Amino acid sequence: MLLALGLSGCSSGPSLGEMARGAPAQLLALINPQTGQPAATAPATPLAPVNPVGPAAQAAAVVPPPVDAGRALVPPPVLPLPQIMTPQLQRPTNGSVRVALLLPLSGPEQALGQALLNAALMALHEVGNARLTLLPRDTQGTADGARAAATLALQEGAELILGPVFSAEVAAVAPLARARNINVVAFSTDTTVAGNGVHLMGFIPQQQVDRIAAFAASRGLRRFAALAPETPYGTAVVQELRFAAAQLGGELTDVSFYPANAQDVMEQVRTLARYQVRRDRLVARRRVLEAQNDADARAQLQQLAGLDTLGGPGYDAILIAEGGAELRQIAPLLPFFDIDPRQVRFLGTGLWDDPTIGQEPSLVGGWYAAPPPEATAAFMDRFQGLYNYRPVRIASLAYDAVALAAALARTEGAADYSRAALANPSGFAGTDGIFRFGPDGVAERGLAVLEVTARGPRVLEPAATTFVRLTN
Repeated sequence: MLLALGLSGCSSGPSLGEMARGAPAQLLALINPQTGQPAATAPATPLAPVNPVGPAAQAAAVVPPPVDAGRALVPPPVLPLPQIMTPQLQRPTNGSVRVALLLPLSGPEQALGQALLNAALMALHEVGNARLTLLPRDTQGTADGARAAATLALQEGAELILGPVFSAEVAAVAPLARARNINVVAFSTDTTVAGNGVHLMGFIPQQQVDRIAAFAASRGLRRFAALAPETPYGTAVVQELRFAAAQLGGELTDVSFYPANAQDVMEQVRTLARYQVRRDRLVARRRVLEAQNDADARAQLQQLAGLDTLGGPGYDAILIAEGGAELRQIAPLLPFFDIDPRQVRFLGTGLWDDPTIGQEPSLVGGWYAAPPPEATAAFMDRFQGLYNYRPVRIASLAYDAVALAAALARTEGAADYSRAALANPSGFAGTDGIFRFGPDGVAERGLAVLEVTARGPRVLEPAATTFVRLTN
């Protein structure tokens, strides 16, 4: 059975008023993988609202004390404090389950940490378990801060650690958790820190590359190029594309890296486009035709009028390992140097998972792999309705992590946060589709293939809804 986490299939969640009045939250259910219908339900505890904290208030935001899902919460006042306050050590009440949440709640990444915290509290209230107590702790976005936060949480009796976000933080927390035989569910995408009790919820770029490359190959595109930043992320994407192309019977023909945070990548795009070679080819062809100077030659010259280059760049598709404002700046340079999106398919990773990406005309028609958009959009809408701002894309990871912790704490007796429970081969269904942790601790996900349109993403091939192979 696939365990569904959160508000499966819902377009919107309960309002603050409904939660305050004790309206029941949606139920967790075991989902039949072949029918997609709930097989059983369990009662959920009505929960009270959380205090909405948006970007404007984040500088003064207070990390809440341990949050008990079975207790009504009164929104705390927002107080101007110079640093994150740590609640006094409390012994867990009989039968309660304590789960740590390690986030950067101060420092340069405070806004990111606050968005993840808000998503976690949202999950606690929508699918909360009366036994579950959440312990948010500040890592300050550093390895030393994460180490201190984990030490405190373990002293307070945490039975599972959710977070931290960055790979250096995860590496610092892992040995402390292993010494206590406590598992970690982190939000990093760095697979080198996974395994031996560390599980990664992050969106792994290698899986996205495999998915989009396989789809492109199924459409007859087998010669690939890549444009990527000189970062660990860019390197990982290019390495995986090279491997995937070979596995698919294709090849990676051209690669161009540009410096991280580069303001000008024109030379790298020009090189990737083989612009000068194709320009010289055009000039040479024109000279030949001009020398012929007959009717047929003049007709061909007329056809070449207005062209800047002759012939294609030598590949069928180009993967751009970039997102956000950087992607919007880079993408127009490709057609400028005669990489025509009508002839060369533009491909992307999960960094393209942005509903506004189609505002850049050169990206329209591009393909990328990402979680199924409907569930993600529903989560984003509920979050915005609750907190009055749109969260960062990875906020859903914190939601699903808390929902997972709540689901595994529903059984009588001690919560089962063992590696075996976390590595349930049937997996879990969350706000970003299905996922399961492999033996290496990395979350395998069901990804959809989407096409960029001016009105938002369009699903070309839906994500898998089960890890079970259906047979006749």
